[in-house]
Amino acid sequence: MQHVAFIINPHSAKKNYQPFLNELQEKTDHPIYYISESIEGTDRFIKEHFDSVEIFVAVGGDGTISSVAQHLIHTDKKLAIYPAGSGNGFANETNFEKNLDQLLAKIKKNKFQEIDTLTVNGRLSINVSGVGFDSKVVKEFEKTTRGFLNYIKVSLAVFFRYQPVHLSFPEEQFTKYNGHYLMLNVANTRQFGNHAYIAPNADKTDGLAEAVLVKKFPFTYGLLFAYRMFTKRLKEDRYVSFVSTSEMSVNADTEDWHLDGEYHAIPSPVNIKIMPASLKVII
Repeated sequence: MQHVAFIINPHSAKKNYQPFLNELQEKTDHPIYYISESIEGTDRFIKEHFDSVEIFVAVGGDGTISSVAQHLIHTDKKLAIYPAGSGNGFANETNFEKNLDQLLAKIKKNKFQEIDTLTVNGRLSINVSGVGFDSKVVKEFEKTTRGFLNYIKVSLAVFFRYQPVHLSFPEEQFTKYNGHYLMLNVANTRQFGNHAYIAPNADKTDGLAEAVLVKKFPFTYGLLFAYRMFTKRLKEDRYVSFVSTSEMSVNADTEDWHLDGEYHAIPSPVNIKIMPASLKVII
């Protein structure tokens, strides 16, 4: 497997990456791998091995995957995934499981699909990015121990004190959406992670992003919202709007954004643009 390299985020999977590494070393001969301690270190490793490696495997969550994928955009290199994050949204949407045998079989077949990606003011997003409530949740969540239950606790705590963000759209076709919102998410795939489908009709190969605008709603509606989201039934109503677009600009009165579940401070105006068929992913 000299044409394959594994980039392991040691902070994912509750910092317990050793069982994966042991299994990898048992089932492959002299695997090429890197235990990443920084984005800069990952960048150096990929650049050093770029010419000799055909498939780069990200071992981690959506943030790890995105940091690897940014080097593979518009190239002939391919991405594979061993999910080890807290939500694993992108891995779920690209059919990767926590099964090394299955992953190695996919790598051996070497078949791939070209999928879309997004840029947010030039920064890569492979899954779902947004501004507002969920970005604030991500910001607070990063201060705690990772895990789905902790995410729910942080979400509830933020919800009751969060003031809607004001959004304005300079393009004429979107000005009717100007107003105050709980959150705006721009989805390349259907889900945040943990099978929470914020954009159930999103398609990562259609050349379009799905913008999901959600107004502040009463807590009682939140139960219905959550039910619909976890059953792939989220739909338009007086609180939720969907907009399919290849490009969109927005001004927000906050810099709190998340890109694939990682917090970023991004000042307005913010331009969101789809990059069709820009990333090759093993299938």
